[in-house]
Amino acid sequence: MRVGGAAEWLLEPATPDELRRAVVAAREEGFVPRILGGGANLLVDDGVLPGVVITTDRIKRLFRPEIDGPNSVRDAIEMAPRMAPAPREEGLRFVAWSGVSMPKLVNAAAELGWSGVEGLAGVPGNVGGGVAMNAGGRWGEMWGVVERVLVVDEQGEFQELDRQSCSPRYRNGGLGAKIVVSALLHFDLDDPKSVKERGRDFLLEKNRVQPVTAWSAGCIFKNPDKLASGGRSAGKLVEECGLKGRVVGDAIVSPLHGNFIVNRGRATARDVFELIRIIRAEVADKTGIALELEAKEWRAEKG
Repeated sequence: MRVGGAAEWLLEPATPDELRRAVVAAREEGFVPRILGGGANLLVDDGVLPGVVITTDRIKRLFRPEIDGPNSVRDAIEMAPRMAPAPREEGLRFVAWSGVSMPKLVNAAAELGWSGVEGLAGVPGNVGGGVAMNAGGRWGEMWGVVERVLVVDEQGEFQELDRQSCSPRYRNGGLGAKIVVSALLHFDLDDPKSVKERGRDFLLEKNRVQPVTAWSAGCIFKNPDKLASGGRSAGKLVEECGLKGRVVGDAIVSPLHGNFIVNRGRATARDVFELIRIIRAEVADKTGIALELEAKEWRAEKG
């Protein structure tokens, strides 16, 4: 969205273990650390954000684990790099550290002809956030390929979880306060040309109906319960309430899609937060539906 201020403390670990130690150090100093991935689904308050922000931007290794090696993500991230790449028909798995960008993952899988994440083409952000919130859309979700995930738990220790332990659901990876460090991802074998073509088709469709290249935080609201909304999405509800094009400062509800707020160049976080408040109030007043935020808000209050 390109709004918001500065972090009081910013830590930049470069490995999974440095990430764990940064989390522990912040907690020992009495802070609840905020984890910053790609920032694609995030709204940061204006001014100075108190406390500690830990960025995963440097933790971005993506590799194929040894085919006959252990299934443990913890063991896999400590392995030496493979001397020569295996044939693409073997393994069908990636280990992705939390800072790997979603476009990098999508492109790497497509090059090998591995199917499973091409439906995430055009989804911004990083793997860590994608796993934590089960990022995705109509063509697939992140947890569709997650086999196991390595996290830092509430005690500051590494913990490895499988899909059944997490019970991921719509826009929620089921991890609670746990922090994603790395994920073991499994794919289906396909033809590279076919995977790339599907990805391009999905991306073209997204560009047709969403302001993909504009400064936004992606979808602002979660889609409400279909029974309560009569099957209408959050964007459709915003549109039906006549809110497309509504402006506060330099923030505008996208004329292309009602579930996107766009920064036209000089918007502040205050502009965006006020526009969100207006949308929720008017939709609730006209439809009786309380829209729930999908984008995360980092307010300047301590804690």
